[in-house]
Amino acid sequence: MRTTSRGLIAALALTPLLAGCFASGDGDTGAGSGGRLRVALAVPPVQALSPYSNDATVLSKLSVAEGLTALDKNGTAKPALAKSWKQDGGTTWTFELRKAEFQDGTELTAQAVVKALEHAGAAKPKPRVLSDVSLTAKAEDADTVTLTTKSPDPVLPLRLASPALAILSAKAYAKGGAVSPVGTGTGPFEITRLNGKAKATLDRFDGYWGGRAKAPGIDVSWIADGTARANALRGGETDIAEWIPTAQAKLLDKATRHEVPSVRTDSLILNTGSGLFTDAGLRAAAREAVDGSALVDSVFGGYADPAQGLFGPAVPWAADKRVEVTGRTKATTAAGVKAGTKGKTLRLATYTNRAEFPEAASVLQQQLEKAGFTVKQDVREYTQMEADLLAGKYDALLFSRVTLLDTGDAVDYLASDFTSEGVYNIAGLKNAAVDKAIRAAAVERDTESRQEKTMRAEAEILRTDAVVPLVHEQAVQGIAGDVEGVVLDPRERSLIDVDTRLK
Repeated sequence: MRTTSRGLIAALALTPLLAGCFASGDGDTGAGSGGRLRVALAVPPVQALSPYSNDATVLSKLSVAEGLTALDKNGTAKPALAKSWKQDGGTTWTFELRKAEFQDGTELTAQAVVKALEHAGAAKPKPRVLSDVSLTAKAEDADTVTLTTKSPDPVLPLRLASPALAILSAKAYAKGGAVSPVGTGTGPFEITRLNGKAKATLDRFDGYWGGRAKAPGIDVSWIADGTARANALRGGETDIAEWIPTAQAKLLDKATRHEVPSVRTDSLILNTGSGLFTDAGLRAAAREAVDGSALVDSVFGGYADPAQGLFGPAVPWAADKRVEVTGRTKATTAAGVKAGTKGKTLRLATYTNRAEFPEAASVLQQQLEKAGFTVKQDVREYTQMEADLLAGKYDALLFSRVTLLDTGDAVDYLASDFTSEGVYNIAGLKNAAVDKAIRAAAVERDTESRQEKTMRAEAEILRTDAVVPLVHEQAVQGIAGDVEGVVLDPRERSLIDVDTRLK
């Protein structure tokens, strides 16, 4: 039997979201009698599941922690720990909290929210979701929080849905900036044990404001090798295996293979800050050399589309508003590349957590070598190389990015990854025209105009050749036939919720 899906393949348009929203009733969902869920995740924790790292999505996938808001299937902000909100002028918002408690037994209060958001703002490095905003929180009374931004932020309710802005209890925050979600969230599942980068144990939190989860708990294993994850599902060793490699997908029983259009785009990121690709002509040569369409069938087995830009078909408004890229630098010829890079090696990095990437990197290496580059690959597990990526120690990176992950707002992704001060600016891009275009989109309140300005910013970014989009992926999730209620999320934020259970 096939699993059910909540919010499957929803349109991801930025719909109007600035009016106050109100939750439905908080009635108990009832407890299921099924057993514990076994889940195989792909990317091991980088920072002990800190919400200020890429680990944050694990907290939302497993329903451990929540923010003031969440995203519905259409990408609109909906109530979570805040039951309603309103905008008071251009830069001030008021949020009314629901009655809820943390997993350590303490109550959710306005002061707890203020402290949590202050810790997020003080984190080093700052969470990507805060890369383009300065946020001040104030407790008006026990259940009311006022948030103020230095400049108007039309998508603040979307921003607060980011897993990086999860509200944890006071117990979570230690001296020196360390933060732990173990037993400190508000979600229906509580982390009771974290065993390094290998395993975690989660138990049902019966005090959850939204009702008791139907599964009594979750046993998590991190398995970086995609083939091993697929084998664990086939062998009955796990109930849910995320990110099944495309080479393995068709080997799964059809009833266990679930395809989800994804907002994930795979690109070649070129380091504009140091090394070979400070030269715009060499960047243009690399852009002309690589061909993402060659990867669609040979590497991704058809579970991808050739990239049209930074945003793919799972962001349906992007295609109609795409702006032609003009004014690009002329590409250096192959002879010029060989002469200009003589004695220098192009350092091409990628990571093993995406099973297709080592093979894709080899294809790109061949394409780049035909253009005159001498290429050396560095392929490792992602957590081993993240610091080097952010420090600009590579010339090029084959990289997979969930473009609507942090807020559900495309502008936030552009700000964090491509502005001069962006906290996830792996390309090291510092371009005044790009910064101006992204700022213009960021302050736009009207949905249609915001989308149009987003696509103008995309064109400015692509003009620099700091990033070369290759393919738009389709995610394949592996789910055993006796599991129901798994959330198939194009944004890859959600996986298990109160309704997920063994039949």
